[in-house]
Amino acid sequence: MSEQSLTWFHGAWVDGKTPILHGDSQAMWLGQLIFDGARAFDGFAPDLDLHCRRAVASARAFGFNPTKTAEEIEALAREGIRKFPKSSALYIRPMFWADDGFVSPDPDSTDFALAIKDMPMPGVQGFSATLSPLRRPTPDSAPTMAKAACLYPNSGRALMEARARGFDNAVMRDAIGNVAEFATANLMAVKDGTVFTPAPNGSFLYGITLQRVIKLLRADGFTVEERRVTEDDLAQADEIFNTGNYGKVMPLTRYEQRDLQPGPVFARARELYFDWARTTEPVF
Repeated sequence: MSEQSLTWFHGAWVDGKTPILHGDSQAMWLGQLIFDGARAFDGFAPDLDLHCRRAVASARAFGFNPTKTAEEIEALAREGIRKFPKSSALYIRPMFWADDGFVSPDPDSTDFALAIKDMPMPGVQGFSATLSPLRRPTPDSAPTMAKAACLYPNSGRALMEARARGFDNAVMRDAIGNVAEFATANLMAVKDGTVFTPAPNGSFLYGITLQRVIKLLRADGFTVEERRVTEDDLAQADEIFNTGNYGKVMPLTRYEQRDLQPGPVFARARELYFDWARTTEPVF
């Protein structure tokens, strides 16, 4: 069994490459699948409980009958984390899906798996981004209330389009043109010392890491505004950075043709987050 990737499925830990879906599954051919993502590093798994709760909430939003409670998922995740070296940086994905149904899922066919993969943290080298021509959907046009797998192909399209133009990532807007987030993470920016981020409006996931960073910055004395963010706001921002599960807090170093430096607010946000993370309940 590989130590690079493990999956808990039907009562046992198996190699992460072990097949768990079949061709008739609703998840396979209609995308009836939700997931969540958490991180473990240095022996800590910050906000793991919140990610497990969101997985269950997402499943219910899809009409599934979750077969595991959030507490059971967290216990399994902690068990799985301990199968890797303490020094590992891990990506943790609880997943629910519907096996049966026709277009609409059969709630009683809900299945579950928990995947854990060794995935190094990306560091603070920064990334570039451009404004994407693609948009985030409205709540009445897609299941935006859940962390749904079917929402992510459009993020992939945005990334491919941005990379074809020489950028690492994309800034995505909502249906009426307001800035929503990056293709792969939430977005925060700074102007004259004030931090701002798009207010949640149902078009994008209100990230657990975003909410944590907002709380930490406010407790540290920063003004953080959750409000409408425009293209002009980003063009004039002193700093722009992301918050998300993959890299937690990472700086934008080029937006369109404008170079940016990792700024003091980004540096403080990242410091606050990782200092806080290392005060949470250790896994080992």
